[in-house]
Amino acid sequence: MKEGLEQFLKESGYTVVDLGNTRYEEGDDYTDFVKSVAGKVSADPLSGRGIVACGSGVGADIVANRFRGVRSVLGFSPDQAADSRNDDDTNVLSLAADYLDLDQAKKIVSAWLQTPFSGEERHKRRIQEIDELGYTSN
Repeated sequence: MKEGLEQFLKESGYTVVDLGNTRYEEGDDYTDFVKSVAGKVSADPLSGRGIVACGSGVGADIVANRFRGVRSVLGFSPDQAADSRNDDDTNVLSLAADYLDLDQAKKIVSAWLQTPFSGEERHKRRIQEIDELGYTSN
């Protein structure tokens, strides 16, 4: 999926910085690669964008959301991915490689990248409230 999406994005005119593994290794840890992507987005959360994947997408999403300024979404449909950009200004898209084929992933990625943040006051307010939460402990 990674190579197919990279080719698709380049053909669509996007600049791609591949921070993933250079070859498939069954035992590698997605956390290492997601940390690299989320770290870059965290350094520039207003304009940075990242796309990450793992088998279920959940682990990648959890790791990405640990970084300050990152709002990652586990994208499962084009409409849901677009809503995440419109309403929540997500800047990382997590994909479930075991549950999506390349065509589905392309549609989700396209919708996510082409949808701007609405900038509506209620959405800005909610993002501010999320940012103020920080981390809590029990």
